[in-house]
Amino acid sequence: MSGSGAAGGGPGGGVGGVVGGVVGGVVGERAGLVAGGNGGAISGLYITDIPRELLARVPAEQRGPGLGRDSVRLLVSPGGAQPSLHAFRELPQLLRAGDVLVVNTSATLAAAVDARLGGEDVVVHFSTRGDDGRWAVELRAPAGRGTTRPRPGGPAGAVVELPGGRRLVLEEPLAAGADRLWWARPRWSRPSPAPYGVPELLREHGRPIRYAYTERDQPLSAYQTVFAVPSADGSGSAEMPSAGRPFTAELVARLVSRGVQFAPLTLHTGVASQEAHEPPYPERYAVPATTAALVNAARAGGGRVIAVGTTAVRALESAADERGVVRAAGGWTDLVVTPERGVRAVDGLLTGLHEPEASHLLMLEAVAGRAAVRLGYAQALARLCLWHEFGDVHLLLKDDNRHGSHC
Repeated sequence: MSGSGAAGGGPGGGVGGVVGGVVGGVVGERAGLVAGGNGGAISGLYITDIPRELLARVPAEQRGPGLGRDSVRLLVSPGGAQPSLHAFRELPQLLRAGDVLVVNTSATLAAAVDARLGGEDVVVHFSTRGDDGRWAVELRAPAGRGTTRPRPGGPAGAVVELPGGRRLVLEEPLAAGADRLWWARPRWSRPSPAPYGVPELLREHGRPIRYAYTERDQPLSAYQTVFAVPSADGSGSAEMPSAGRPFTAELVARLVSRGVQFAPLTLHTGVASQEAHEPPYPERYAVPATTAALVNAARAGGGRVIAVGTTAVRALESAADERGVVRAAGGWTDLVVTPERGVRAVDGLLTGLHEPEASHLLMLEAVAGRAAVRLGYAQALARLCLWHEFGDVHLLLKDDNRHGSHC
């Protein structure tokens, strides 16, 4: 199988060589879009700020007795029509027989590990495993109460002391001119009776990556979706593919009984840029032949292909040709979906609510158009929807009346 981007890990090439152009191009487009926005409460492209009370601080099932993962709300933006608000449990009534939900089966890793660097306490966020055994990592400073704050990466050659006498040697930034993510090589000074790599380190000493808007630490199980399948080699996502979190086994059964089909794929997502909102870096993905066939058959039969999460869009679109025909594919993808590029295989997107400067908003535009996203985010604010991985979700559907794929 071949990916749409270069394989990762090589100095001066591979993933690192792709990143600079991707970041520069999308940041420039993002700046141009923001500059063209209107003023007011919904200014810039969508919104200027998220009120603190709209940040989801705990999972839905912890907000009161009798609540479950699916006890969130569902904002629906049907192309050019007015958005509407529903309970997420109503999703089966909002979809049709023959529709396909494309889901990411990547399991979430316990990717945060306490460490030391030159006498300083740091937290290592393990992001992405390269093909040469190195890992892309982000070093963060402890901020109290289990959260972290940004700190500079590097320098090259610095040794990070991990638990159990193990070490990471920082080698080079993931992207030239960027300082957040670094390629680091594991160095184990103590022999182990069994093979012991970063996946084993994470299982023994790691915890889920947590951001400051959350109220408290959560067990890893709170960050796994019902679709998660552990990889044999220990690979997974540094952060949860959170659009799939509200699904439960019962809801999946109700959707299947209605004639909605599920198509699995895998994309191992890296560490998001919580402060700088950088575009996504190249990530490893796999679209199996069975999923390609299911998607193509649905499209041929008039069904809608709805991606559950931006990760599913990125993977599926990486495997689609210009006509929207999907083939089995895998490897590394450097694809960034923008309104200019458009979407070819996807008719809808189920996703969370994104921050004002998040690059993922460009993907939402590519699916449903700027007007639909603006209307949806205005409604989300007005109806007090909750943001982030434990928050409410947003279903965006293509507007069939839009002219061309780049509107």
